[in-house]
Amino acid sequence: MPSVRRRIQAVLIATQILGGLGIATGVALSAVLARDVSGSEALSGLASTATVAGPALLAMPLAALMASRGRRAGLVLAYLIGALGAGVAVLGAAVDSFPLLLVGLVGFGAGSSANLAARFAAADLAEPDRRARAISTVVWATTIGAVLGPNIAAPAGESVSGLGIPATAGPFVWAAGVFVIAAAVVATLLRPDPLLTARALTDADVGEEAEGRSLRAGMRVVRESPRARLALVTVAASHTAMVSIMSMTPVALTHHGADIQLVGLVISGHIAGMYAFSPVMGWLSDRLGRLSVIGLAVGLIAVAALVAGTAGADHGRTALGLFVLGLGWSAGLVSGSALLTDSVPQAARAAVQGLSDFIMNTCAGIGGLAAGLIVAKAGYGPLNAIAACLLLPMAALAVRGRSRKA
Repeated sequence: MPSVRRRIQAVLIATQILGGLGIATGVALSAVLARDVSGSEALSGLASTATVAGPALLAMPLAALMASRGRRAGLVLAYLIGALGAGVAVLGAAVDSFPLLLVGLVGFGAGSSANLAARFAAADLAEPDRRARAISTVVWATTIGAVLGPNIAAPAGESVSGLGIPATAGPFVWAAGVFVIAAAVVATLLRPDPLLTARALTDADVGEEAEGRSLRAGMRVVRESPRARLALVTVAASHTAMVSIMSMTPVALTHHGADIQLVGLVISGHIAGMYAFSPVMGWLSDRLGRLSVIGLAVGLIAVAALVAGTAGADHGRTALGLFVLGLGWSAGLVSGSALLTDSVPQAARAAVQGLSDFIMNTCAGIGGLAAGLIVAKAGYGPLNAIAACLLLPMAALAVRGRSRKA
């Protein structure tokens, strides 16, 4: 098993780098592209809504596919849908069609479904006391591509000059190619399949496993487990607060005179916070416990909202706030994902993990849509304040969970 774990982890790390590059290259300018094509700042928030709608729509079908055919089939499908969506987004930008652009962004978001699902693939064969570190190592691998992505937005835009494609759509051309490469790597190298191998090593009844694959079974397991509910709320609240603030930061920066390169640097710093320190979050989660790191996530995101929301024209302060926001997201995602895997039986994990990604991305989609409206009507500062309020249920459940544990 040690050699199998190392081989699977190496493949997942490689695809996370590629997937992170594709996602970050497009996401960095999605709100700006949506604003330019739609001609409306209020509608720019629909870009982030569309990119998280893709993972939300794909979460349960992807979980069902993985439950029946393993992680490899699901990851390949998600990357290919992401590549197709990126191509449609480019077409929408080229013909100046906002509805077509949104359709493409929905498909493009499926690429992030693969990167999100990979964290659970890393946990499939991990030992329980190292599960958070296994998740965090794969999450960390996204750092390389994700930090590089926003900074190649400018050359990606220049590469499509003269083709009738807006420069802000250039990153999606590159993202499509990267997703295809990632799909090929998974299809050829992710062997043996981690989920099918983990299932073969358990003594679970086949009929019980088949029943556990359904959405209904996943919801039943969550209802019966307070720790699973806390894990779902943690992942959903952390992700929604992060997406809401991050998606509108480029718009806020351009209001205060920032150019595309500065926007790329700020988003790169944010993504570094999201991924680069995830091994630390995994180590803390395994050593100090999941609940302690969930509390850390609450504190970091609250501080980030305060710093970024009061930055105004201070670009350095905005960059600092976005970096801390990334740290808070990392703490919430790693600890919440590990707690969720700990809290449910093997037979139900694929269904519950799919339910988690569905809830997480649905909430974030609503948050992204609301973010554009809030910034248009009230401003970037109030948006940060409202996002911080999303942490209250997460904090309350964490305190209750610690009280029960005590």
